[in-house]
Amino acid sequence: MKVLKAPQSGSMAGTTASRNRFGQYERSRAIPVNPNSAAQGIARARLAANSAGWRILTAAQRAGWTGLGASMVRTDSLGQTYTLQGNQAHASVNNNRLLQGLAVVADAPADTTPAAITAVVLTLTAIAFSVAYTPTPMPAATYLAIYASPQRSAGRSFEADYRFMKITAAAGASPIAILAEYTARFGVPVVGNRIFISCVALSLGFESGPFNMSQVVA
Repeated sequence: MKVLKAPQSGSMAGTTASRNRFGQYERSRAIPVNPNSAAQGIARARLAANSAGWRILTAAQRAGWTGLGASMVRTDSLGQTYTLQGNQAHASVNNNRLLQGLAVVADAPADTTPAAITAVVLTLTAIAFSVAYTPTPMPAATYLAIYASPQRSAGRSFEADYRFMKITAAAGASPIAILAEYTARFGVPVVGNRIFISCVALSLGFESGPFNMSQVVA
């Protein structure tokens, strides 16, 4: 239900507040699904390990991460920008490094901005799913992570549920095939369904803004 009130995000009692391109709205609160999947377990293990790592850092190391976090700008569900706390910056960088197959770092690195993805073309059928991207190959020490949504109706135009599918090698060349990973997660793509993808460049633990798009299975 659309409402006219101060911007809010989150749940209270049986009501959840959020926003979309049409403005602020409220809906009945839904109980989150907790499938305890393998991917979910890996993500939780990474967060737990990085939280444990934060606790054993020196005061000087924590100060370094706090300084780095002040330069890492994010946008929340209400469209407002904010910066990260030191522990959040530590977790963000090291989670991304683990995704890239790199070692965790205790000292805050210099802030890095990966090259942005400028174009994406999908090949999407029931027997083929690949992502062609520009720039190609990716710059040195830069990876491309692909996230995808469950299958949706063709008329859908908004998506917020993206799951990790695959990451390229450093300086990987286009295209990257993700049919096997997608099918294992969401089943064989069905003709007429829409699938959303999000492409993010990663370099030394830092990520670019996402390049989002969707296509109907042909």
